[in-house]
Amino acid sequence: MSALRLDKWLWFSRFTKSRADAQKLIDRGQVTLNGKVVEKVSADVKVGDALAIVTGPIRHTVEVRALGTRRGPAAEAQALYARTAPQERLTWEDAAPPLHRRSF
Repeated sequence: MSALRLDKWLWFSRFTKSRADAQKLIDRGQVTLNGKVVEKVSADVKVGDALAIVTGPIRHTVEVRALGTRRGPAAEAQALYARTAPQERLTWEDAAPPLHRRSF
């Protein structure tokens, strides 16, 4: 497997508790892939990709090291990525997701 859906990867790597939560993060524009805001939950992530993920007031900046095949224990999840910068605590304005881009 050379690529994996981003929502699955976020769930496998334990950045979110469910795929639905991963989809919400992506829909709100809180995930960037290689410097660009991700617009589709089905975006492919590959080994070597750079991700910035905002969960609550924390920004995680990581590089994808492996894709994974399941949501395993924490040690297995942490092997899927390497932090490229320390966790960054954001201000309320920076942590707030941008206005939703999709119409309902």
